[in-house]
Order: sequence, then C-alpha cells, then structure tokens
Amino acid sequence: IDGMIKNDQFGLGGFRMVESSEAGMLVQVSRAIKKKEPVVFLGWAPHPMNTQHDITYLAGGDDVFGPDYGAAKVYTVVPPDYEARCANVGKLLNNLQFTVEIESQLMEKVLEKENPQNVAKEWIKANPAILDQWLSGVTTFDGQDGVAAVKKHVGL
Repeated sequence: IDGMIKNDQFGLGGFRMVESSEAGMLVQVSRAIKKKEPVVFLGWAPHPMNTQHDITYLAGGDDVFGPDYGAAKVYTVVPPDYEARCANVGKLLNNLQFTVEIESQLMEKVLEKENPQNVAKEWIKANPAILDQWLSGVTTFDGQDGVAAVKKHVGL
C-alpha cells in the first residue's frame, strides 16, 4: 500500500498510510463516513463492512492485489473416493454454494456474537429458495426429501 501512495496510484499520492488493526480501521472509516469525509482503506469481501457501508472498490489494482480485486477461491476437498462412498453428502457438497454477499451477511451476525446455529436458521428462514438449490437431490438419513426436512426443522 505504501508503494501505491509513493507511486501516486489511483491519485493517492497526497494520502498518508496509517497502520491499524481491523477494528481500529473500521472505527476510523465509520467516523469519516459520519463526517462525510473521504476515506481510502483496504477492504475485502466477504466481510460485514460491505453490508454496513456503501463502499466503492478501486478498479485497476490487479498489479497490486492480483486479478479480480485479489479474489481467492474456496474449494471443498474430500478424499478421492468420498463421493462414491457417500453420494448423498457428495451431492450436498456439490450443490452448496455461497456468494460473497451471503457470507458477509452471515459473518456480520456471528461477529456480533450471535449464536451461529441461530444465525444460520434465521437466514434460511429469510431465504428459503436457497434450500431448493442446496438440497436438490439430497435426502435425509432415512431417505426422505431433504428440502422438506430442513424446511420443517427451521419452521417454514
């Protein structure tokens, strides 16, 4: 980041870098937004900062952060024969996909010290259509419809 300022990338030459903790940075961002002052900071997703603030990510930083804003990919890794041995779980794992927005929403509640099981249950209740995608072709342990079982469990 210091190099971005020294090289005046994104017109940041007049800015100064202040090292801080994540919590400290977010307090400063909130203060600047409240005062309607411009602020530039390192943001990332998924993170609740994206649901709490109207953030504009600077484009064109691939040489600094890597392609696609420095995005990373998450893969589910299982033993080579796992899907053959546990086809039902394998189907669930292949269906299960989270967006950055979903992760930011869930992370926000968990970071606020809410019970993760309650957070998940309430999110599913508020977004029931996702179950059709995630549980398509998935059954319960005793062979019943997975979607119906989860919807019943969460009170839908």
